[in-house]
Amino acid sequence: MRFNFELPESNSESHRSTTPKEEVKWHSLQNHPLFSSSAVDGSRNGSGAARNLVAWDGASRLYYWNSNKRCLHRISIRLGEPDPTSIIAASPSKVLQADVKLNIKVDRISINRNGSALLLSGPDGLYVMYLYGRTCTEDKNTIVCRTVSIGSQLYCSSGNAMRTLRVSWHPYSDTHLGILSSDSVFRIFNLSSDLLQAEQEYYLQPVGPGRSRNAASICPVDFSFGGDHLWDRFSVFVLFSDGSIYILCPVVPFGSVHKWESILEIYSDAHTFGLKSVNSSAVSNSSLAITWLEATFPEIDQETADEGNLPTLKAHPHALFDSSLSLQGPLRKVCNGEEDEALAVRGAECEGRAVSFLYNLVSKDSILVTAWSGGQLQIDALADEIHPVWTVGNPPRLRVDYHDHILALAMICEPISIELPVKVDQPLDHTVWLGHPPPLLRLATVDLALPRKTESGSLIAMYVDPLMLERIYALHDGGIDSVVLHFLPFTSQNSGKNETVRTPSVHPVLSTCLGEPSSPSPLCGFVSLSDSFGYSWIVGVTSMLECVVIEMKTWNLLLPVQIDTEKKPVDLGGRKEIDTPDIISKELLSGPKVVLLPQASPNLRSVAADSIEGRSTLHQYFKLFHENYVEYAHKVYFELKHHAPQVTRIIDDQHARLGEAHEKILKVENKQSILEERIDRVVKLHNFLEQRLQRLRNMPGVHKKPLSRAERDFKSELDHFTGVESDALLSSIEALQARLRRYTRSEKGSVGSQQRQTLRKHQVPDAQISQLKSAIEKLSLVNSENSKKVKLVESALKHQESSRT
Repeated sequence: MRFNFELPESNSESHRSTTPKEEVKWHSLQNHPLFSSSAVDGSRNGSGAARNLVAWDGASRLYYWNSNKRCLHRISIRLGEPDPTSIIAASPSKVLQADVKLNIKVDRISINRNGSALLLSGPDGLYVMYLYGRTCTEDKNTIVCRTVSIGSQLYCSSGNAMRTLRVSWHPYSDTHLGILSSDSVFRIFNLSSDLLQAEQEYYLQPVGPGRSRNAASICPVDFSFGGDHLWDRFSVFVLFSDGSIYILCPVVPFGSVHKWESILEIYSDAHTFGLKSVNSSAVSNSSLAITWLEATFPEIDQETADEGNLPTLKAHPHALFDSSLSLQGPLRKVCNGEEDEALAVRGAECEGRAVSFLYNLVSKDSILVTAWSGGQLQIDALADEIHPVWTVGNPPRLRVDYHDHILALAMICEPISIELPVKVDQPLDHTVWLGHPPPLLRLATVDLALPRKTESGSLIAMYVDPLMLERIYALHDGGIDSVVLHFLPFTSQNSGKNETVRTPSVHPVLSTCLGEPSSPSPLCGFVSLSDSFGYSWIVGVTSMLECVVIEMKTWNLLLPVQIDTEKKPVDLGGRKEIDTPDIISKELLSGPKVVLLPQASPNLRSVAADSIEGRSTLHQYFKLFHENYVEYAHKVYFELKHHAPQVTRIIDDQHARLGEAHEKILKVENKQSILEERIDRVVKLHNFLEQRLQRLRNMPGVHKKPLSRAERDFKSELDHFTGVESDALLSSIEALQARLRRYTRSEKGSVGSQQRQTLRKHQVPDAQISQLKSAIEKLSLVNSENSKKVKLVESALKHQESSRT
């Protein structure tokens, strides 16, 4: 039995309103009046990011953002009613209006953990709507909710080239947001303290000083928070457009709550494997980690924590005053020998550029999935644990109050020098707490076989099934695909089973092409639902306001294919045995048991039947007869009576199957003539295409020379530059020029009395200015060279087209 409890909107409303409310009607979710409206949201996303205008609070409320009316619809749903595989929704739905005017186009909505706030993100700004508002007096179904803007000075200013690339709620806080922007800065905002300034800022510098790399390697694309596993809960994974993955650890929101057992586990690990190591680097890194843990969670070093009286610990603001976080990466593939070392440092294996990233924790395995614009998914697993790494001598910038309490921090995160890739056969002492980024174990590369519609490629968004974590949904231009992982390295090893390595299975769930590969994707919303009874659904909303509900099967998807190797081969010449259901048990077919007569005296015939000995002998014979023959007869009668309906059902099923087979045979006979005509047409078309192909081969344009190796390398380099964030490069150049002007003005305004101190202070800025000038010159040279190469390619293409004509 299912129960659905829904709290009233507000206590004041129930006391104020005495008129009866409008009767609530329940419809199937796909037939809800909201999704059958004539108002069509046919607008297309212009920011180049996939849209998702549907969110679920994890219980009984579904949210949908109406782009035309600029309002939020809250739909009460019941999972598994009236039958276990369906979903019903209440009508009319509640309408949530913002108390401020929203001047942005919303591309994504997402809800926090407790369902109290919803994020509205778009290319022009970010807003958070608090879902518990006041009821409007004019319309009882309309609720006015408090709505605030996030980082308006950074993301909403006019003429600002900086854009938000990814916004996500922190998994261990209901008031913290993580934002990755095109200026290569990762920020964390605390909605409970400051909406304008970030609580934490991490300036990502994947290229070390004095090094030069292509523009694709310095443009971030996506990020993801880690899961509830050791140091993963304090990690942030950042993906760059060339496919490289970096890690920031530890990153913790101020005031976030964590489980005491989780903190104690990594605290004990640092003491056991770090401080007791014979390597000085491991001891130094673990000492910094222990210092950070004891300052961030002061209760962990107290007696109350040792006794286990504290279920959770609250993170206190803290930062090491002489160290900044290191940008660990790029993560490389694990090596088995010298031959694989070249593969570990080789570039991307997929086409196009990286577009999205997903972190998924399944049991003990940390799974990283990278989606490429060419339609491929790279699925990797972390082959080692993550450990925090700091760069000593690079102090962060802190903002404190009058009591020297940390309010905010900012730091520059640069990668450290990386040695040779970590090999599998290395002992534990050579890898733990040494500051090496964890290697990646490549599980599979999945090709979704998507048509390349535009020059920028396909946009792919990935989601995890909340019921079965091994299943990943890929939302793209062509619809929705399901990817199920059948092999997990650490989970399979812990289970103790010698399972074979199975490749992931890919199944198309929903297709939106409609036979036109060039048509835009109509999907504008996606969410995965599940209940406590083991049922799972996916809900998709199209731009034509059509709702699609699909039940997803979860049973037997992860079971391996079992093959009986001990089974003897079947003799093809003899008669094959067919497995038939047991209608009568083998005990009844074998007959009653053999009756063993009791031992009797030789003069039994001379004994009278009414004597004591004769009565005893007759009683024993009667008992044996009853135990064997009478009970056997009862068993036969009961089982025949019990199996009579089953036999009747089997016979009826066989007759029905026989009737279906006759109908199919008749249909095949009727269609045979049509098939013969189609075969004749196909043969004629095939002959016509062969003749046309022969004429095309005789044309002079087909004998052109193939591209050389240098031309192919140059084409792949141009493909990597396709879709690179040019706005980010322009904003970086403008920021560098502004910093250069500010430093030159400060030099001119120096006072003569403090000339020596000023010269000492400006020694470092002079070096930085020279580096900035050289960086600007390199960027200008790269841009000029790329423009020349592009012109050469265009001229070559025009020349080839003119030669063909």
